Amino acid sequence: MKILVTGAAGFIGAATAEALLDRGDEVIGLDNINSYYDVALKHARLARLEGRNGFTFVKADLADRTAIEAVFSERKPQRVVHLAAQAGVRYGLTNPHAYVDSNIVGFLNILEGCRHGGVEHLVFASSSSVYGANTSLPYRVEDNVDHPLSLYAASKKANELMAHSYAHLYRLPVTGLRFFTVYGPWGRPDMAPFMFTKKIINGEPIDVYNFGRHARDFTYIDDIVEGVVRTLDTIARPNPDWSGAEPDPSTSAAPYRIYNIGNNDPVELMDFIRCIEQATGRKAVMNMLPMQPGDVPRTFADVEALAEATGFRPRTPIDVGIGRFVEWYRKFYKID
Repeated sequence: MKILVTGAAGFIGAATAEALLDRGDEVIGLDNINSYYDVALKHARLARLEGRNGFTFVKADLADRTAIEAVFSERKPQRVVHLAAQAGVRYGLTNPHAYVDSNIVGFLNILEGCRHGGVEHLVFASSSSVYGANTSLPYRVEDNVDHPLSLYAASKKANELMAHSYAHLYRLPVTGLRFFTVYGPWGRPDMAPFMFTKKIINGEPIDVYNFGRHARDFTYIDDIVEGVVRTLDTIARPNPDWSGAEPDPSTSAAPYRIYNIGNNDPVELMDFIRCIEQATGRKAVMNMLPMQPGDVPRTFADVEALAEATGFRPRTPIDVGIGRFVEWYRKFYKID
């Protein structure tokens, strides 16, 4: 198939593009390569893709309507994996417009491209952050998610609503994936696994928020990618049992689905830090701090819907995943 992958220079996007190329698909990678984090890392990810048969890269911004229209009209993708977005919870406190430009305007441009281009299936990145103020665990896709705690979360909730409207109005098959704290080789420098590893190796103190009383459903990149690819192959269908009297927010009478992708095994933050200490052979110096605005104390994914639809459950243990990440980090940054 010919597949458009947005965010192809990003962590999940590059890994997904690589997996699709491995199985023989043609991939059009799109990214604006912005400076939200280290551009050199983005170029390094792209370099692994650009020498491969079947890969074409397009540098464009999601909010550039003309550029996105051209990608769909000229490249004619059959399916789309939309992973590009302005990420990060705390960045929204100082740069709110970035989320609207990329995650709202940009997503509308993708939806319009899919609609007019006759795309067979759109799979898009949502986030576990949409659960917001919910305290019932594990998070279920059937839960109400009307209380986001950050603008990022609100933008992802908006994406789910926008996608449903296009599924209803134009019968565009759409599937949203709520990712839970993705980590692994080639990961993002603004996320805890990367920041903690860097500082622990350098002997610098790490900021531990909520005084270490966090737990996260850390999900290894290979598990995320397999979930994305399997979902892409499982085209969203209408749910014949859906009822407007008792609406299930994760399905619809339209071709629309929402799934969690998480490890289904939340890890306490202090245990996570101990895994990094073990993998690096260094002891962490911890600066204990209160919870940050927009953050939540725990995440925990119920993945039954994903397993039922695709036959897949994430399965990589945290110590294995962290070991692989630290090995990649030392090699990439040439650290003995």
